[in-house]
Amino acid sequence: MTNAQTNLGTPKKLKKNALRVTPLGGLGDVGRNMTAFEHDGRILLVDCGVLFPEDSHPGVDLILPDWSSIRDRLDTVEALVLTHGHEDHIGATPYLLREREDIPLVGSQLTLALVASKLREHRLRETVQHTVAEGDVIKFGPFELEFVAVNHSIPDALAVFIRTSAGTVLHTGDFKMDQLPLDGRITDLRSFARLGEEGVDLFLTDSTNAETPGFTPSEKQITPVIDQVFRESDQRIIVACFASHVHRVQQVLEAAVAHKRKVGFVGRSMVRNMGIARDLGYLDLPENVLVDAKELANIAPEKQVLISTGSQGEPMSALSRIAQGNHNFVHLEEGDTVLLASSLIPGNENAVYRVINGLSRWGAKVVHKGNAMVHVSGHASAGELLYCYNIVKPKNVMPVHGEYRHLKANAALAEQTGVENTVIAEDGTVVDLVDGVASVVGKVDCSYVFVDGSSVGDITESDLKDRQILGEEGFISVIVVVDSSTGRVISGPDIHARGFAEDDSVFENVKPDIVKALDRLAAEGVPDSYQMQQAVRRTIGRWVNTQHRRRPMIIPTVVTT
Repeated sequence: MTNAQTNLGTPKKLKKNALRVTPLGGLGDVGRNMTAFEHDGRILLVDCGVLFPEDSHPGVDLILPDWSSIRDRLDTVEALVLTHGHEDHIGATPYLLREREDIPLVGSQLTLALVASKLREHRLRETVQHTVAEGDVIKFGPFELEFVAVNHSIPDALAVFIRTSAGTVLHTGDFKMDQLPLDGRITDLRSFARLGEEGVDLFLTDSTNAETPGFTPSEKQITPVIDQVFRESDQRIIVACFASHVHRVQQVLEAAVAHKRKVGFVGRSMVRNMGIARDLGYLDLPENVLVDAKELANIAPEKQVLISTGSQGEPMSALSRIAQGNHNFVHLEEGDTVLLASSLIPGNENAVYRVINGLSRWGAKVVHKGNAMVHVSGHASAGELLYCYNIVKPKNVMPVHGEYRHLKANAALAEQTGVENTVIAEDGTVVDLVDGVASVVGKVDCSYVFVDGSSVGDITESDLKDRQILGEEGFISVIVVVDSSTGRVISGPDIHARGFAEDDSVFENVKPDIVKALDRLAAEGVPDSYQMQQAVRRTIGRWVNTQHRRRPMIIPTVVTT
C-alpha cells in the first residue's frame, strides 16, 4: 500500500510512455469529484462536481474542485466525461465551461440533459455533447473510451474504461450491485470481467461504503416502508429527497396512486429535474396524480403529498424554509408527516438535525433513517467491492470518492484479494502509470474553491475565519474623532454592535476607558492614528472579554481633524 505524502514536490515532466492521473477533488470528501488523465500532451477529465458547504463555511454557496494546476492547459483538454447526473459529479461543469466554453461533454442521455439545464441557468451556450450508452466506444485524441452500465441511485450511470498506449484505466464512477433495481438496469459485471481479461492496469473504485460489511440493500426494500408511512398518515405527507433521485420519486408516486393522493413537487431543482426525467422516459408519471404544488391548498390534507428538496438541511432549500415557517405557500400543521428519504452526507449532520427539530416543533411526525429504513445507499459495500476486485483482477488500485478512512478501507479490501499495489492518494496527488506500475510522483496545489454569490475563488480560509468570528462572537465598530494638534478626543467614542448586544447603550461604561487610553497616548506625544486605533481595540476588547466572555471582531476608526 502506498500512502500519498502531503510534502511531495512538484512532479517532473510526464514521460512519453506514461499516463498521469491527478485527482482535483473528491478524495478526502464526499463531493466535488474530478480527475484529470494526461497522456501524450492531451488531457481527459472525468466528472466535475460540487461539494455543499458545512457550518464552518459561512456565506459559501458551493465548493468547486481546484483545476488551477491545468488552467493554463485547458486548450489541451479533449473532453469532459460525466459518469452520472448527481450534483457532486456535474455541478461544477458550468464554472469550468466559463473558462473554456467549447470543451466537449460526454455522458448518458439523462446526465447530459441535466447538465444542459444547468448551462441554460448559467446563460452559457451548449457545447458539443456526445451522448453515449453502455457498450459504446468513442475516441478523443490518445484516449479511447468504452462505457459500461452501472447501477446507482440515479438512472443512466456509467463506468468508463480508458485505453491509452501507456495503459488502461477502469473508473467505476459511483456504483452498487443492486440485483433487483427498480429500472431493471444492473451493473454489468460481464463487461467488468471481459475488461479484466483484457487487462486493467489501474482500477479507480468508489470508496464511500468501503467500511460497510456485506452488500448494499436493494432499493425495492424501501417500498414497504414508504407504503407503511402512507397507510399510517391521516394528514399531509411531505417527502424530502435528492432532486435527482428519480427512483425514490417513482416509489413515492406509486404509493400516492395506491393511496389516492395528489402529488406536488416543491423546490426549483426538483421541479426541473423531474420534468427532464419525465420527458426522457426515466420517470413514469401516472395520469392525474401530479398537480401544481400551490393547488394542493385546495385539496384535503389527507389527499396530498409534497415531494421536496432539502434532505441535507440546505439553508435555502424548500424543506428548511418549511421548518422555519417561512415558506411562501407550505405551512406545517400538527399531525403532518415528513419523510426524509435520504442518507446523511458526512458534514451535514447538524444542519439535518436542525431541520428535524424545526419540523418537530410544528407538530410534524418526522420519519428518517434513524428511526426507519427509508433510504438505502447508492454505493457498493465491502462485499460488492471484493466481488469486483476478484472479477477485474487489476494490477493497481487507486480508491476514489470518499473520506480518507473510506479510501484506506477500500485499499485494504483490494489487498485482501491479492492486489499488490494500491495507492491512497489525496486531492492534488500526482500518480503516474508507467510500464504497468502506478506510483506517486509529486503533488500540485489543490484546495477548496469557494463560490459566494457571483464570486468564484475570491474567498479564502482567512475570510471564512473572519466570518465565523462575526457569526459566533459578533462585530463592534468604534468611531472616535480627535484633535490633530493636541490628540485629545473631541467627539465620541460612538460604538455600534451587531450579533453582540441588542442595545448599544451597554457600552456606555467602557467609553470613559477609551477616552483615558487615548488621552494617555496624547500625553506621551503619540500622534500616530494606527497606535490610537490599536489602543481603542485593546481597551474595548479587554472590557468585552471580562464583562461578556466574548471575542468579537472590533473595527476601530480614529478620525483626526
